[in-house]
Amino acid sequence: MEGSCSLIRRVYLTLYNWAALVGWFQVLYLAVKTLKESGHEGVYDAVERPLLLAQSAAVLEIIRYSFFGMKEALGSAPSWLMWLRYSTFLVLYPTGIASEVGLIYVALPYIQKSEKYCIRMPNKWNFSFDYFYAALLVFGIYVPGGPHMYSYMLKQRKRALSKSKRE
Repeated sequence: MEGSCSLIRRVYLTLYNWAALVGWFQVLYLAVKTLKESGHEGVYDAVERPLLLAQSAAVLEIIRYSFFGMKEALGSAPSWLMWLRYSTFLVLYPTGIASEVGLIYVALPYIQKSEKYCIRMPNKWNFSFDYFYAALLVFGIYVPGGPHMYSYMLKQRKRALSKSKRE
């Protein structure tokens, strides 16, 4: 029974990873194609469906990290794959943080002026929410939290790669 569970896990992980790879490459392809052909205005419309599917499928990542590991999927991960897994964040993490912080910063005047997603009192819930201040809070967390998370990831990388060299 244990062998069949391991086989099922490996098949699931293999299929999931290939489907996620194809889905995200489709999003990337459509985004680049649309950017070249008609500019940034039409990108979301072009990638909306595959993006929603790829992001929704990412919920399965919770199941995967909870029950399975990369080593179970491949038996033993090749060293180049381990290195790639724990090294791509070196560029992607700062890029992602910088773009999110930059987008929040650029959007703040619009958020404040439009009052989009705000809930004002009085209302039947007796609750108030101001999206502008929520965005400021997130902005304030990213700035000191980014370097902290990056240094944590560096420690995790060092530990994982030194562990894979010993095996």
